[in-house]
Amino acid sequence: MPLIECTLIEGYSPTTRRLVSERITDAACSAIGASPEFVTVTIKEVAQENYMRGRSQKIPAPAPIQPDEIVRQFLSSMQNRKLDDAQKWLADGAEMVFPGGKRFTALTEVVDWAKTRYQSVMKKFEQVETSFNGKNATVYCHGTLQGVWLDGTNFDGIRFIDKFLISDCKIMHQEVWNDLVEARGSRL
Repeated sequence: MPLIECTLIEGYSPTTRRLVSERITDAACSAIGASPEFVTVTIKEVAQENYMRGRSQKIPAPAPIQPDEIVRQFLSSMQNRKLDDAQKWLADGAEMVFPGGKRFTALTEVVDWAKTRYQSVMKKFEQVETSFNGKNATVYCHGTLQGVWLDGTNFDGIRFIDKFLISDCKIMHQEVWNDLVEARGSRL
């Protein structure tokens, strides 16, 4: 039953402190095999005036936006065709790979390609999972697609999985898998 103490400068939000505790718990579970209910994490806060590094006092840096939130905002912007909003989440040189090995580096290319497949599409998330490697993260989201085919008929319940590689709060790479072709057959 590990007891882990973390020391932070005062000023981090309750949400950030909770995330730190959850991720420390997950790290302990994966490293030593403990069940989460047996891992205790405490956070000790140090007043800003009592913290100094490099001969100067420091204040906490703002917590970065979380990778799963980056993915949700990106996908929401794409769904609503707010390409300028979606673009701010992409790193320079980001690549997006869609079913059939279709590779894109520009959002307008993705939208133009999608116009040949359906009128509209929306993702219903069943789960979003994030794994970390230092400051980099991999985000998987999966669920079902609903929308309107080119002929105006509706579709729903089509499985999808998206994988995102995130670095420095930007999407570096996206891979998409779904059953659209199987659901619609030769009409795509």
